[in-house]
Amino acid sequence: MILVTGGTGLVGSHLLYHLSLENDVIRAVYRSESSLESVKKVFSFYTSNTSLFNEIEWFKADITDVTTMIPAFINVKKVYHCAAFISFNPKDYREMRKVNIHGTAIIVNLCIDAKVDKLCFVSSIAAVGDSLKNNIITEEDEWNKELDNSGYSITKFGAEMEVWRASQEGVDVVIVNPGVILGSGFWSSGSGKLFTQVYNGFKFFTEGVTGFVSVQDVVKPMILLMNSDVKNERFILISENKSFKEIFFLIADAFGKNRPSIKIKPWQTAIFWRVASLLSFITRKEPLLSKYSAKSAHSISKYSSEKVKKTLNFEFEGIDKSIKRTAINYSKF
Repeated sequence: MILVTGGTGLVGSHLLYHLSLENDVIRAVYRSESSLESVKKVFSFYTSNTSLFNEIEWFKADITDVTTMIPAFINVKKVYHCAAFISFNPKDYREMRKVNIHGTAIIVNLCIDAKVDKLCFVSSIAAVGDSLKNNIITEEDEWNKELDNSGYSITKFGAEMEVWRASQEGVDVVIVNPGVILGSGFWSSGSGKLFTQVYNGFKFFTEGVTGFVSVQDVVKPMILLMNSDVKNERFILISENKSFKEIFFLIADAFGKNRPSIKIKPWQTAIFWRVASLLSFITRKEPLLSKYSAKSAHSISKYSSEKVKKTLNFEFEGIDKSIKRTAINYSKF
């Protein structure tokens, strides 16, 4: 049996669809019935056949509550740990530690106790270090705790340390480090916000560069790695390194909308995130921009996926194709 945590998120829901095609017995963890509707919507982008969704065994639990998670591991041989708390709001740091580090520690302990065959953990390029040679970032670059890292980066790195602990205690593991994941189904969170903002006429752009990848090109290597003899390795998953300007323009073109036309400079975001932080403190609402999201909007970080390409003989689809498909699905929303 296969267990998937975070099955109602972007990666988890698309992963479940692709796993369902393998005719394996699948158990997926969820927290609320309402979240299952998002998964059904994702499945509908692929097929009108509802039987695939209905064959999944949905298990209500909380990954930070070990008592609810213990029964989820009965008869489980493979685990895909996709559950995570993603935020760049400093106020969410404690909750991110609870979910991303403590929750992963629970998953790891249960994998060890249940003697599962293999664990796949979805990490992030946020947990990969900057290149020491000021070049393309690879799996060999080490995360530097001395830098001004975001809370999300810190907690994903901490989660990876827990997963490596599993590898030392008899569980084979693979870690994937995706870049910014583009995909359909979650339009009010994560990268889905980019599509919603551009569709609604967002006018601003920055020229920071990072790695982007389609959600399909995240879940397919995950499955291939889990079905292979590869173990105790990590893999960066990036299709292309692009600027936010390029991504915004591609999304606008896919929608047939006007491209964002106002370039935001670093000094402007530096002012804005401070104002947003002050307003957040007064209103108790989430800031529109945080220090770390402002920083990432302008930083230039380029990543390499050569390791996974060579290991799996895998080719990533172009980001342009992924954006066009996602825009079509957005019109069905």
